[in-house]
Amino acid sequence: MRLRSRQQVNTKVLTVLIFSVASAALSEDFKTVNGKEYKDATISRVEPDGLVVKTKSGISKISFAELPKEIQERFHYDPQKATAYSAEQAANYTAYQQQQAEAQRQREDAAAKNNAILVEQQAAKNRIQALQNRYAALQQEENTLLLRIGEAKQPGPEHWHGKHKSHQPNPQKSQLPLLQSQLNDVRHEKGEVRKQLEKAQR
Repeated sequence: MRLRSRQQVNTKVLTVLIFSVASAALSEDFKTVNGKEYKDATISRVEPDGLVVKTKSGISKISFAELPKEIQERFHYDPQKATAYSAEQAANYTAYQQQQAEAQRQREDAAAKNNAILVEQQAAKNRIQALQNRYAALQQEENTLLLRIGEAKQPGPEHWHGKHKSHQPNPQKSQLPLLQSQLNDVRHEKGEVRKQLEKAQR
């Protein structure tokens, strides 16, 4: 007797499974209570709050609340379970959106940090280049001043008085104090620029 009862239960389960597979495999038309039609729709998934169907236009979900009562009964629609399922799906979707937003924020933060690093590196390169250019200009200025100081220290033009030679005063000699002062200033600035350059290159 017990064996027979178990066989009956197994038969019912098998019948339900066959019915479910057949329902999923066959195409049928669905019409909502608002008059919207889904022609040749194949049920791909039954969810507590509706049917996910495939049509020629793509995949759609039809809410059980939009379907006639006989369709609801056919798929054992339970409004309470549907509401709970919809709320769970909405919560999952909200959590997913939050995760995506957080991931996007992290990507943007990382990109901003990388950009800031690149900007800082470029600024450092520009500063080093500017210091190098200034140092080269000061070196050239120092060389020019040394040349002018050397010329100012030379004796003036030769002048002969019979067999005796003398030199006229060098007109540039009066510029020696100014040239020497300028040279000191250039060398001082060059030393400061060299210190800044060494610090920037560390």
